[in-house]
Amino acid sequence: MACPVQFLCRTSRTVGLVLLYYTFSIGITFYNKWLMKGFHYPLFMTLVHLALNFCLSALTRQAMQCWTGKPRILLSWTDYLQKVAPTALATALDIGLSNWSFLFITISLYTMTKSSAVLFILFFSLVFKLEEPNPFLILVVLLISSGLFMFTFQSTQFNLEGFIMVLLASFIGGIRWTLTQVLMQKAELGLQNPIDTMYHLQPLMFLGLFPLFLYNEGLSLSTSDKLFRETELSPLLYSLFLLSIGGSLAFGLGFSEFLLVSRTSSLTLSISGIFKEVCTLLLAAALMGDKMSTLNWLGFAVCLCGISLHVGLKAYYSKNKGPSLKPLKSPELELPLLRQNGDDEDSAAEDEEQEITLH
Repeated sequence: MACPVQFLCRTSRTVGLVLLYYTFSIGITFYNKWLMKGFHYPLFMTLVHLALNFCLSALTRQAMQCWTGKPRILLSWTDYLQKVAPTALATALDIGLSNWSFLFITISLYTMTKSSAVLFILFFSLVFKLEEPNPFLILVVLLISSGLFMFTFQSTQFNLEGFIMVLLASFIGGIRWTLTQVLMQKAELGLQNPIDTMYHLQPLMFLGLFPLFLYNEGLSLSTSDKLFRETELSPLLYSLFLLSIGGSLAFGLGFSEFLLVSRTSSLTLSISGIFKEVCTLLLAAALMGDKMSTLNWLGFAVCLCGISLHVGLKAYYSKNKGPSLKPLKSPELELPLLRQNGDDEDSAAEDEEQEITLH
């Protein structure tokens, strides 16, 4: 009876972690879209989220230090500005543009377009030689590209401005995750733990996005009655409370992804990410009234085939040819593209360079 009980415990734990990941990931998508209907300041919202993420990651680091008795890593100013700043700037622009796009497009179009980030991640991974060239990658690119074209073709809810924003965010996201992978693989920096990475990224992300906020939203927000011209305290506190929800969801998303990949495997996280996109589109159609034609659904299916092929190829090559495809760790991504190393969580936990563990 020990084996069935152990199997049930592992299955229950995996299902619970997947549901936790779904809650934060899908929740923050719908939250952003819902908030943008009445609060038209996406860059300010992003800045609040970054500030809250920094506070939460700092508190988590302090708690981990008290629990383990080991001091957390703290980078020097030289390493911080030279090695972390490019990743922080790319991350800030990716998140900022993604949130900005919710002013113009539906959740379904956002979800589908954001999936094109796989193409840009592949491109920059090849440029930086983080991934080996493979003829099957051409098929992956064709499937995702054709699926995206079919999804947007004659769409009744298509918005060019929002579509370009998400596509640009996906392009920058390719740079972002490539730089993040390089950053987390540098053992001398000691940023293998996502909490430490988030702690060091948030301040530079805030500073990088702040000038764009001042240029685009600073004047209108300062004269708006949403925050600074609010005459009563209760509405102001309510607005700040709503903004803080998104920051908590973003932090929870990064932490739930980490828990899922460290307690199960990166393959589980990648497969869960694929089904998460399906759930997001179904919920968008049911709750938000997003309209999708048969051609749109077919395009989405073709895109998922391309993403699934990419995940399968990574799993195959990592199992049969060693770590030819290096890990790609994402602390908030819409489609997590991690290195696939099988489902053996015990062996994965032993390799500190392949998997990230709390320490």
